[in-house]
Amino acid sequence: MSGKKFSFIIVAGGKGSRMGNEKKQFALLNNKPLWQWSAERAAELKDSGIAEIILVIPADSSLEEEEKFSLKADIPFKVTRGGSERAGSVLNGLREAECEYVLVHDAARPFASKKIFLDLIEKTNEDTGAIPLLPVADALKKKDALENISCVERDGLFITQTPQSFPREKLIAAVEKNLNAKDEAEAWLEAGHKLVDVKGDRNNFKITWPEDLSMAKKIAEQKIIRTGIGYDVHPLVPERKLILGGVLIPSLLGLLGNSDADLLTHSVMDSILGAAGLDDIGTIFPASDPEYKNADSVKLLQKVLELIESEGWQVNFVDAVVQAQVPRLNKYRDEIRNNLGKFFSFNLKFKSAENLDDSGRGLSMTSWSVATLERKD
Repeated sequence: MSGKKFSFIIVAGGKGSRMGNEKKQFALLNNKPLWQWSAERAAELKDSGIAEIILVIPADSSLEEEEKFSLKADIPFKVTRGGSERAGSVLNGLREAECEYVLVHDAARPFASKKIFLDLIEKTNEDTGAIPLLPVADALKKKDALENISCVERDGLFITQTPQSFPREKLIAAVEKNLNAKDEAEAWLEAGHKLVDVKGDRNNFKITWPEDLSMAKKIAEQKIIRTGIGYDVHPLVPERKLILGGVLIPSLLGLLGNSDADLLTHSVMDSILGAAGLDDIGTIFPASDPEYKNADSVKLLQKVLELIESEGWQVNFVDAVVQAQVPRLNKYRDEIRNNLGKFFSFNLKFKSAENLDDSGRGLSMTSWSVATLERKD
């Protein structure tokens, strides 16, 4: 972590005229107002630099309305009223902010990803602002006052998204000088400051028209589910501990490996990483790195879970099989299942190798796992 602290400002002060005068930022999406989606995403990044959330509501909101806004998250949350135009609302939010840096976001963009937030935080410094950009994909046309149509070259043109990230004091000065800017980046550039970009996200669209809200509801309701498989095998040798699922099992033979050789936890990790589309544990925790010599595999599993969560995934269920001839393992099944079950819903079976191959001759153990993950973004 760089140590930079950011105030996350959600601009929700608009009139919603293109939504039929409905204040779109308060429209419900899966029973939550649009602004709350972004607020909850920001709260998830408390440990990544976001230190407070500020919601800017319409200037004509009553005190009673203002008091209704709250956020159930362990992060400071403030509500302030906006101005008659966007610039005034942004300035009110900036003046309420306490951090050195700010992320300014449209309340009507409920699907900003963690990656956009983290990329912006990384790129922003005391002299540089950062914004998400997407290349224009459609052919462009322009109509003049007489309704004549002409073509516009799209090469080099980009769609600007939010959040937009800046040092707070410099942004205040820039916006005060250009109250008619279409967004904060325009005011920032006209003030002569440096601006860089990060890759935007097609899902981070702005809900402007009624049909946009219909599309957002379809996205919010859909679930993205993926599965992954994991496999591991280790030889059984004397004078090694036998550890399965983080549980030490009394045995004259243990599993040989660079770490604690907990092949069950290894197969579980690989199934989870596979479902998330990430590298296997041999790549992430290489045996060549002395840090992982005799490593506790359950602690490595916790790192894997942190990694896939940062990528927007959560584990729904893991099913695993351990194949072994010796020792007898069934009496340890509940203890192992409960130990890994602290992290996710988990099922475990033990199978004999029926005296076939190395496992059947008591020379090794083998484990297979299947993990089911759900996309949280």
